[in-house]
Amino acid sequence: MTAKTYAIRTFGCQMNEHDSERIAGLLEADGLVPALDADSADVVVLNTCCIRENADNKLYGTLGHLKTAKEERPGLEIIVSGCLAQNDREELQRRAGHVDVILGTHNVHRAVELLHQSRETGPVLEIWDEALEEAESFPSALAVRREIDYSAWVSIQIGCDNTCTYCIVPAVRGRELSRPFGELVAEVERLAADGVHEITLLGQNVNSYGRDLTLARREAVDAASDDALIAGSQWAADDSRRIRPLFADLLSAVSAVDGIERVRFTSPHPKDLRPETIVSMAENDAVCNHLHLPLQSGSDSILTAMHRGYTAERYLEKLAAARAGIEDLAVSTDIIVGFPGETDDDFERTLAVAAEAEFDLAYTFIFSPRDGTVAATYADRFVDPAIVSARFKQLHTVTERSALAKHRARIGRVEEVVVEGVSKRNDQMLSSRTRQNKLLHFASATALRAGTRASVLVTDAGAHYLAGELVEILAAPRHRIRIPVSAG
Repeated sequence: MTAKTYAIRTFGCQMNEHDSERIAGLLEADGLVPALDADSADVVVLNTCCIRENADNKLYGTLGHLKTAKEERPGLEIIVSGCLAQNDREELQRRAGHVDVILGTHNVHRAVELLHQSRETGPVLEIWDEALEEAESFPSALAVRREIDYSAWVSIQIGCDNTCTYCIVPAVRGRELSRPFGELVAEVERLAADGVHEITLLGQNVNSYGRDLTLARREAVDAASDDALIAGSQWAADDSRRIRPLFADLLSAVSAVDGIERVRFTSPHPKDLRPETIVSMAENDAVCNHLHLPLQSGSDSILTAMHRGYTAERYLEKLAAARAGIEDLAVSTDIIVGFPGETDDDFERTLAVAAEAEFDLAYTFIFSPRDGTVAATYADRFVDPAIVSARFKQLHTVTERSALAKHRARIGRVEEVVVEGVSKRNDQMLSSRTRQNKLLHFASATALRAGTRASVLVTDAGAHYLAGELVEILAAPRHRIRIPVSAG
């Protein structure tokens, strides 16, 4: 018999990408293999996002195509998972009756079980309103099929306790739960043993990681019995047992794992960026010189309306402290244009802060109301789309100018890079990533595997890339080559 095949289409952020890796791992553990192309797959998974505008239109357009495909191939099975499924469960079930399984963000580990159930009972909808604290709800308990062999995502927490008025994440991801410190270090050690040399720590607000763990340990009856496993040896050795985040401790611990050469993380919240995190980034060579620090707005009144918990001045102070403490730091950000009530003065303040901050990269977005958020109820304060469009172009000009200047300043430098593969735009070039998370393209006379470390002289730059010449190959990748095998 030929093994069944699967294909996964992922919408959204790194958390969604990591969820897709887990679903892929579960499907492969059940005997499925990746499809050569999505149109021929026996099982199609759509892992959805509801953060971005038009996410639902993209999903329903894809589902319309799959409905036709299912009429032609009745054995085709469809799973819809993720944030939009969590948020719009009834609407999705009403509009897409041909979907076999609908599951949310808290029960990813149930994907295969629900698929088997649907074969017996028909379409299944299972959405949990919150995650279980048991181990199986966390990523470490699930099989993972990584798309990149030398690099891995590590989820350190799920959920978010912030109340940003534009954000749907707390509604679809739930309250903040941190994974035990010792489990995370053990996972990174397993990844390193498998040849992974680059990890990215994932969380909705990574700098608050562990605050809930230290609160629980402080109140625990069996205090000190397993403090080191749950909250790390550094916290366990502190007699004060104070409630605090553990992110700086975690950065140090995973950076010390043998074989781990690069540690990245996303995303921190400016209000929670603490001095000890800056120190940990500076003192641990494996931690990359890149900080994604979302600004969202440069206007204090808009920041208050967003419930961001900091002022523009405080943001710039945190940014200055990070740059002063971490050598050669690159900083990226997120900025929203047209938040309800944004005036010309508010926007001018955003332009001023963006210019002063001189970001290496800015992800700029036009405000989009998401059902279920507080900001969606501010309809009487929505800004005229024509005004928003003009502001967006102005902001883009300012941020692109800063990015280009930052990149041109690196011309003539030799950068340490990790090869990602052949460039998507020019098959004669290789794409790589610097420690500052910058894309650097270069040519090589010999083929280089993804994961190869090299030094490259920067000779040219654009606002979104660097270009250069290969100087030296520093190290070959340590991961094993995965050879696809199909049953027949």
